[in-house]
Amino acid sequence: MAAKRDYYEVLEVARTASDEEIKNAYRKLAMKYHPDRNAGNKASEERFKEISEAYEILSDADKRRQYDRFGHEGVKSSFGPNGFDFSRDFTHVSDLQDLFGGIFEQFFGGGEGRRSGSTRASRGADLRYDLEIEFEEAAFGVEREIVLPVSEECPACRGSGAEPGTKKETCKHCGGRGAVVTSSGFFRMQQECPVCSGRGEIVVRPCRACGGAGAVKARRKITLKIPPGVDTGSRLRLSGKGESGSRNGQPGDLYVVLHVRPHDIFQRQGEDMFCEIPVPLSTAMLGGEIKVPTLDGAARLSIEPGAENARMYRLRGKGIPELGNDRNRGDLHVRIRIETPKNLSGSQKKKVRELFDAFSGACFPDVNAFNRRADEFLDRRKKSEKP
Repeated sequence: MAAKRDYYEVLEVARTASDEEIKNAYRKLAMKYHPDRNAGNKASEERFKEISEAYEILSDADKRRQYDRFGHEGVKSSFGPNGFDFSRDFTHVSDLQDLFGGIFEQFFGGGEGRRSGSTRASRGADLRYDLEIEFEEAAFGVEREIVLPVSEECPACRGSGAEPGTKKETCKHCGGRGAVVTSSGFFRMQQECPVCSGRGEIVVRPCRACGGAGAVKARRKITLKIPPGVDTGSRLRLSGKGESGSRNGQPGDLYVVLHVRPHDIFQRQGEDMFCEIPVPLSTAMLGGEIKVPTLDGAARLSIEPGAENARMYRLRGKGIPELGNDRNRGDLHVRIRIETPKNLSGSQKKKVRELFDAFSGACFPDVNAFNRRADEFLDRRKKSEKP
């Protein structure tokens, strides 16, 4: 009998390798030499056993310490009298599950009566519904009714899929276990029964109402209570209003995603609102009051004499209610846009000229200040250009 190779050599790692390096090396080699990937290849099967034995020792701190001190003799007692037996001595099934995603339930006998996990109750799918609402509805909340197409438990067969008055039969392929055992070389694993899909039972006479599916399509009316302060992207979660679960599983949830239609006057930033209001030139010059629309009705805003274009005003508490606390509200910000007269008649133009001719220079302080700065700049440029 050939002498056993060094375990570190088997896993192709250094003796100073960390636990993570050893695990990664094992996974790489196990993926390469696994019997299911090398059907009928005895050399690959033996190599798989060899790397599994090495990993069994080097992945255990105590066993590795003994091996480092005394070699193979130091860990001989870790296995049975005939040495390493994969089905008995390998304890790292979870690492194989991570690698191959299969159902490694049992190795070489025992536990075959265990049913596949698909016989368990299955939660219904979550649903999404996109709902468009008005700006004012988002601000103050609203109650809306929606109609949702869903799958619900068949009322005739109560979700069993069998015609009322009939019974399901035990699946003959798996004997009602919901799983079958397949072998590949020395390795054996349990998989879902392909005939009954893991249920362990067969529907002989499908329900005529649902065709054996156990569920029927329905249109469900749901009343939504949309709270004040929502915005585009806000989600409402309605627990248990999604698809029905299978095999008595819990229903999923319904997520309603809101989309707020743009407003023709207001824009929104958080709880604050913004609007732009045109103001006649005369009001900007002489001052006066303008009407401001708000969510609560009309408000009056005083414009001081000589107000400039794009001047901002704030109306406190006239914005959007805070979501979850509608007693707190944002502000409404008003920007004025001064409108100069248009489409003037000849006589009107004459009167405007007479009016502006009557203005003194003191009526336009900003113009005067700018003209002074401009003249000073031009004088400096002129002097600098002299030879």
